[in-house]
Amino acid sequence: MKLPDEIEIDSAPIFDLGDRVRVLKLIRNDGTFPGKNIGERLAEKGDIGYIIGIGTYLQRAYVYSVHFLESNQVVGCLSRELEKTEELVPLIAQADW
Repeated sequence: MKLPDEIEIDSAPIFDLGDRVRVLKLIRNDGTFPGKNIGERLAEKGDIGYIIGIGTYLQRAYVYSVHFLESNQVVGCLSRELEKTEELVPLIAQADW
């Protein structure tokens, strides 16, 4: 995995917990995903998931734990592999409490 020259963690994370995100490229196991073979597909381009955790990698980049509901997997992704998507509009209007 090649990281950019800039140190991403000098700034705040791009995504927040609970953000709905889309994968911009195929994500394969680089050997860090337990129970899957190296090179096995973890997320397809266009898959939708939610940020459930934010960590760091080599004190340079943020790693976002993304829960993909369709596959029920949590995959670590870099910010360059994700884009924020629009929030879902509720099907039923919420009444004021």
